[in-house]
Amino acid sequence: MPPLVVFETHSWSEDNEAGVATGWLPGQLSPRGLAAAHALGERHRGRPPDVIYTSDLLRAVQTAELAFGGHGPPIVKDQRLRECDYGRLNGSPVNVVHGNRAQYLDAPYPQGESWRQAVDRVAGFIEDLRHTSASRVVVIGHVATRWAFQHVVDGVPLESLVDEELDWQPGWEYDLGTPRGP
Repeated sequence: MPPLVVFETHSWSEDNEAGVATGWLPGQLSPRGLAAAHALGERHRGRPPDVIYTSDLLRAVQTAELAFGGHGPPIVKDQRLRECDYGRLNGSPVNVVHGNRAQYLDAPYPQGESWRQAVDRVAGFIEDLRHTSASRVVVIGHVATRWAFQHVVDGVPLESLVDEELDWQPGWEYDLGTPRGP
């Protein structure tokens, strides 16, 4: 039976506070992010996952390790869960990178990838996840990761997501047993 997946965004980073779009750069959690990572772990204490999958970028790994490290399920790093690669724009101001995301829906960022390429990368991870023996999984990632779940599992067109701001909440649940996507 495919797992129930809880998607969580990585905790607040120093770049988030500075208005920087980190992209494929590692990033570092801010003090606010450190506290949020601990809170994420507390939210899952009563119903712990069988496994945690995280982007291999530092800010996501730090989030996973602070939330679950040393007292719980295995943490597996997977580079397919990375944020969109903004190429030469990794580490640029948010308004430069996200000011016109629709422009990069299908056309890659300079020396990077398009949002559709990023979502397709994560979609491969989601397909593999459908075949896991775990019953409850936490995935820690980025905007591109969230969009992939919305697109592949919920069937939301990427064209609808590209101009949307991520409306943070404490986890989004996805039942991979019933594919509803495109």
